[in-house]
Amino acid sequence: MSAYPDVTVSDLSDDAVVLDIREQDEWDRGHAPTAVHIPMSELPARVDELAPFLDRDEPLVITCRSGGRVQRVMPWLEQQGYEVANLAGGMRAWHAAGKPMETADGSAAEVP
Repeated sequence: MSAYPDVTVSDLSDDAVVLDIREQDEWDRGHAPTAVHIPMSELPARVDELAPFLDRDEPLVITCRSGGRVQRVMPWLEQQGYEVANLAGGMRAWHAAGKPMETADGSAAEVP
């Protein structure tokens, strides 16, 4: 059981800002149009890019493919002062729900 809240895909608007921590090739194959992309491996070096999210009233929703990587980064982000939440089911759930997605080359989005 996670100590962090889960946010379901149905709780988010289509233009919700989420932090996508998947690798570049995963991102290129399909991502939410308004997502912020910082791969998990780059997060420590790029965390300052998240500064605009520090003062929001709602948590920063984080996603990966299915949730495993999110569980590893949430404690670290919390230590940096962020209120965080997990996108339940990750990008697989977002895709399955028919939410809008973009790809790097304009092809049909997929979340392998």
